[in-house]
Amino acid sequence: MGIDLRGRTIAITGASSGIGLATGIACAEAGMNVVIAARREERLRDLARRIESSGGKAAFMVMDVIAPGDNQRLVDFAVERFGGLYAVFSNAGYGIERRVLDYTQSELTQMFETNFWSSLELSRLAARFMLERNPLPNRGHILLCSSCVSKIGLPNFAAYSASKALQDHFGRAMRIELAPQGIHVSTVHPIGTRTEFFETARERSGGRRVSLQTPDTLKQPPETVAKAIVRCLRKPKGEVWTSFPVRAALALATLMPGLTDRILRNQQKDVSGSVANK
Repeated sequence: MGIDLRGRTIAITGASSGIGLATGIACAEAGMNVVIAARREERLRDLARRIESSGGKAAFMVMDVIAPGDNQRLVDFAVERFGGLYAVFSNAGYGIERRVLDYTQSELTQMFETNFWSSLELSRLAARFMLERNPLPNRGHILLCSSCVSKIGLPNFAAYSASKALQDHFGRAMRIELAPQGIHVSTVHPIGTRTEFFETARERSGGRRVSLQTPDTLKQPPETVAKAIVRCLRKPKGEVWTSFPVRAALALATLMPGLTDRILRNQQKDVSGSVANK
């Protein structure tokens, strides 16, 4: 049967589009109270109306995950609006395509602040609240939107893949540390998903992409990830994957690093060559 989600509250960052938006809808359909948070107020307002018009319960908060105090404000807001907090989904994040030598220090700092440090802060704040306020046996659930590339360092996306690997590593450690106290911790590892991520990466990377990309025909809809997250909330597990072939390929890549390096070099050479010939 799993955990009954009805009446439990989840807070979601990066909820104005993509995976965050789809997860908000899916959690509301599962009977959860949904607190959606992001920087774009009108999109949040529209999503809240959409959820409520379908019979769900939602509240929104405009915030920036790297602004001092905003993650605490989110926890406090969720408790104020719905009387508690059972789950958080740290979803805000972005990528930039750069060679390691070409990143500016400010680009690296902001990306790690957004993708990793803010998610760690929210996770710690939520866990402390759950330990103090929520009863056993299921005190709460923390989910971090990592990535399939958390398992491999990608050329031209080293900062993004490293920030997602940090989420993966800290998520695993917290999962083991908090399990005896009734708190579930899960990392989510989407493959290429049809969201604003790729458009944003292109804009932040100077208007063009030259690295290997997931073909549009192989990208999954954000609803696929959202449904997997709801399943994990009902029956907690450590890692959430939506593609077994990708998971298996990445596992193989860690077993044969030399072969993986050769494949990545050849793919990067092919992509760079095709761009240069245009």
